[in-house]
Amino acid sequence: MLTLLRLLACYGLACAVMVLLLGGLLFAQQFALIELWLRSGQPLAGALLTLLPGSLWNDLTGVADAAAHPEVRSFLALLLALGQWALLPAAGFYRVWYRS
Repeated sequence: MLTLLRLLACYGLACAVMVLLLGGLLFAQQFALIELWLRSGQPLAGALLTLLPGSLWNDLTGVADAAAHPEVRSFLALLLALGQWALLPAAGFYRVWYRS
């Protein structure tokens, strides 16, 4: 249980670092790099929107036909890209702080 708590703490810290990195990229106007970053979340977002029932997305977002809505797809891709890219620093944080 302690190991799971440590992993979640490292992942939360890594997510915060990724949000700060995204803010820094926005501030530096590196929109091409942000677009590449967002594209990394699009395949999983498309799979989730296709495989999970439409009523779940409608209830979750409050948008009619949410699975086909481009803003829902874009926001989900952003969250998934942030989550995917946060896994690498989270593993590094865990290794440095708890496995040395």
